Amino acid sequence: MTTSVAVPSSTRPWGAGRLAPYPTVVRRPHATVAIDPMTQLGVFRDHAGHVVEMGRHGTSSGTETSTTTNSDSRNDQGHDQDSNQD
Repeated sequence: MTTSVAVPSSTRPWGAGRLAPYPTVVRRPHATVAIDPMTQLGVFRDHAGHVVEMGRHGTSSGTETSTTTNSDSRNDQGHDQDSNQD
């Protein structure tokens, strides 16, 4: 009885031609990030262990209203959207 062993193919994977080098590396001012158990927020620290302020981000909210101009047809529906950013 003989057994067949699969021989790896020498065909280049189709995605290999799409690979490109990573863009230029940007060094960030922090060395570690940990979660503060009281606030559940990330705490960024530098190499000396000092907290690094990483800036603030805003909050946003949005609303959407639906309108119908013809109760017999679904094709006459529309909607409006708005958003607020802090």
